[in-house]
Order: sequence, then C-alpha cells, then structure tokens
Amino acid sequence: MIVCHCTMISDHDIRAAIDWMRAADAQTIITPGKIYHALGKRADCGGCMPLFLDTMRACDKLGVAPPILRARTDSKKDATHEGRRQGHRVSQRRTAL
Repeated sequence: MIVCHCTMISDHDIRAAIDWMRAADAQTIITPGKIYHALGKRADCGGCMPLFLDTMRACDKLGVAPPILRARTDSKKDATHEGRRQGHRVSQRRTAL
C-alpha cells in the first residue's frame, strides 16, 4: 500500500527501512525523518504523517518508540476540545464599555 504519494513510499518500504536500521544499530531511536533519509527521500506536504506513523507503530521491530509514536491515552482521545480554556475566543469574551 502506498503511504506517501508525494515520494511514492509504501508500507513495505517503511518496514524494510526499520528492519535495516534495527539491524545496523539495535539501540537507535527510529523516527519518520530517519526513515525518509534511509530511503533517500524527503518529506513534502506532510499529509501522509498519520498513516506513516500508524505504519511505523504496526512494525514489530520498531522497539522503543519516541513520544510522537506512542499511543495516545484514552483521556485525550475523547476530548471535544483542544485543551484551551473556556472563553478563549474573542467573540466569547464580554467587552467592557
């Protein structure tokens, strides 16, 4: 399956890069940037990042995941707001005349 259309990176390419990096150094922290570099490509628009990260998470040899790859906690998945305080919009504030 094609994960990144801009650079034509497939899920197989991502897994192969992770396997290669893990074989070269078992302690390395594998990031999306390192995978792009290992494949000789550069990220373009970033639209693929959610699928790219999910593909990385699904790889058995990923090892210790950096914070960006760790699974989200259940408390944050169900949040209906972005963590901003109530009344952060100018239109919600009362204006003193």
